[in-house]
Amino acid sequence: MSNLEKIENAVVEGYKNIENGVVEGYKKIEDAVVGGFEKMSDSFVEKHLMKEGETLEEAKARIAEEQKAREVKTPEVKVNIPNSEEIVKKNLEASLNAGKR
Repeated sequence: MSNLEKIENAVVEGYKNIENGVVEGYKKIEDAVVGGFEKMSDSFVEKHLMKEGETLEEAKARIAEEQKAREVKTPEVKVNIPNSEEIVKKNLEASLNAGKR
């Protein structure tokens, strides 16, 4: 193995060590942030949203179901107004010309 190959291997190994350190650091930060959020969320549910006799898991499941029910959307209704494009154009022209008087 030549000196150039030894240097190349050492540099590659160094970059791998840096990469592993960055990834491990990111994972630790991510775990801390997610864990902190979960603790805060659980505490809020316990203090403000749990019903008497309900466990934390039951309260979270109930809240999720209530949220899902609120997200049910009504079908979109399309209204067809004859000449709507022309009406819009006339209103736009009137608005633009209003300042010219």
